[in-house]
Amino acid sequence: MTIKRQFALVGGLLLTVPVAAVAQAPDTASDTVVVTATALKVNTPILETPRSTSVVSDEEIQKRAVDRYDQVLSYRSGVLSSPYGNDAKADWFFFRGFDTKDSTYQDGLRLFREGGYLWWKTEPFGVERVDFLKGPASILYGQAPPGGIINAVSKRPTEEAQGLVDIQAGNRGHRQVGIDTSGPASESGDVRYRFVGLFRDQDGEVDGTDNQRVYFAPSLAVDLSDDTTLTLLTSYQRDQGTPANVFYLPYGSVNDTPFGKVDRDDDLGDSDNDRLEHEQFAVGYELEHQFNDTWSFQQNARLSTLDLELRTAYPSFIQADGRTAMRGLTDRDGSYDAVTIDNRMVGNWYTQSTENTLLVGFDYQNLDASYVNRDNFSYGPVDIFDTSNASNTGRGNPSYVDLGQEQYGIYVQDQLRLQDRWVLLAAARHDSARVTNRTEGGSNQGYDEDEMTYSGGVMYLGDYGISPYLSYSESFIPTIGNDLNGDAYDSSEGEQWEFGIKYAPNWLDGYATAAVFDLKETNTLFPSGGSSSNQGGERHSRGFELEGVGYLTDSLQITAAYTYTDVTVDVSDTQKDLRAGIIPRHQASLWLDYGFTQGALAGLDLGAGARYVGTSVDSPRYSDTSVPSYTLYDAMASYAIDANWTAQVNVTNLTDEDYVSGCDYWCYYGESRSVIGSLKYRW
Repeated sequence: MTIKRQFALVGGLLLTVPVAAVAQAPDTASDTVVVTATALKVNTPILETPRSTSVVSDEEIQKRAVDRYDQVLSYRSGVLSSPYGNDAKADWFFFRGFDTKDSTYQDGLRLFREGGYLWWKTEPFGVERVDFLKGPASILYGQAPPGGIINAVSKRPTEEAQGLVDIQAGNRGHRQVGIDTSGPASESGDVRYRFVGLFRDQDGEVDGTDNQRVYFAPSLAVDLSDDTTLTLLTSYQRDQGTPANVFYLPYGSVNDTPFGKVDRDDDLGDSDNDRLEHEQFAVGYELEHQFNDTWSFQQNARLSTLDLELRTAYPSFIQADGRTAMRGLTDRDGSYDAVTIDNRMVGNWYTQSTENTLLVGFDYQNLDASYVNRDNFSYGPVDIFDTSNASNTGRGNPSYVDLGQEQYGIYVQDQLRLQDRWVLLAAARHDSARVTNRTEGGSNQGYDEDEMTYSGGVMYLGDYGISPYLSYSESFIPTIGNDLNGDAYDSSEGEQWEFGIKYAPNWLDGYATAAVFDLKETNTLFPSGGSSSNQGGERHSRGFELEGVGYLTDSLQITAAYTYTDVTVDVSDTQKDLRAGIIPRHQASLWLDYGFTQGALAGLDLGAGARYVGTSVDSPRYSDTSVPSYTLYDAMASYAIDANWTAQVNVTNLTDEDYVSGCDYWCYYGESRSVIGSLKYRW
């Protein structure tokens, strides 16, 4: 089948097939309406939200045996998942053509990912739902990249007793044991608990690498009164092992050489000395109080700490003989402490023809981070075609870095529903941000800045479940450093116009969405030819997205998505509007799941999926390397042995496709075939 026919098939399915409910908020009463608070910070059906939002449930995460957070959105539009291959150091995404360094949230609060690889990581087994809000989101979340945010909703106590034990084994030494149990902790049910725990051990994609993870997350919910509930949420996670060097040069990966290609499992780093120790801990709470039928108060807060020791070597450039690459060393040892808190007052008014929801909020976030940098850009050579021929010069001289961020935000949002037909949305926010960036013996490159951001939208709830909408949103993100004149950089600013249609006929279990968007970031940095970058560039993303999940029959479910993204970027004063690196213009995916409910095969569930990623290019500031397209196939089979026991097998990259996921000066091999068998016991 040609690529054009594949696109036509996926697009046709999306326009004719509804989307089943894949998740719901804890307070949702309907089984078929997806409700989330991520898009508006107020529980609102996605179908009545004039913004593009995707939701992935815990059920889907388990069905696809997702064990890396950056694979959660593999079957959703608007996202490039795992662009840097199988890198265990961090979770990687691109949203609508923008990187997501500051886009990760959990329970509505920011997860900090700062310099020195001090990046918080999320364990998929610990979440009950993942929300993906596309486009600028500063109106509700403060500083954030223009592409969107991803918000993980933690597993929390349930009113009914339930439990799960999941035992897994697979290739590449994969071993995992997970436990998830919850229920009432008192006879009256006013105290409820949940405990989630996991141990995972697996080898890396690259020879001589591995990773071991320990995770547990206890939580407790207490009804302090009929109108007040307090939920305590904690988590601990530790990763340790030998990190995989995922950096390869275009020479030998995408491009041919006189000596052939570099195998995707060849270690061009230094597995004898490379090391990763990553430990993170968080404790927080959610407080909800209902004053009366009109007003309620919500507050969530979290204290988090992270400690990191990372040492990993990588090839930097090829020498004249065409075989030897000089290597560099990334060597960081540091930690951070962070505090985040969000306070919201929500008011609801109703008349015979209107429904009005007013949100007023104040949030605060503070980060204090420091690390020692022992990077060495001349670590030693390696023969990329015979990695046993390598040497190193050791760690570099230490330098000390202190980072700090403090942000206060005040926001107001009004959502008005008229005649059960129109949804009108307007919002404004003011932020005061302070950024510090000190190096030993150097100056503070931080600054203070105030920002106003705005958002608005209109949606018509039409007949036959067809609801068009138009929205506008803004974002900002501080930029650390100074230009050649010594002046501090201004914040980069994003703005987006989006037009979309949401389709949810009442005679079908599900919905589909389509959206076109124009997203622009200004005040981006580009090289000046000197020691500092210039500011004033632009990154411009325009695209079209289709997405749907639904039931064709009571047994057959479909998930389908298509994404077209055209991203251009300025890389100098004279080189403007060049195609951005690593971002493909076309992506498409399709997943089918069929559950047998009758006959001899009752209890058997079969699933199969395909993911197409189109051609991309290297970063235009480095080369004109082109990265070929690739198509990956996944499969799943599960069998319910009885009411409690389920056996399941998952295979990703079924054909073991050897591919490069993208290039951005370096190139990155994608994940090889993964086979995981699991045995689950539920009660």
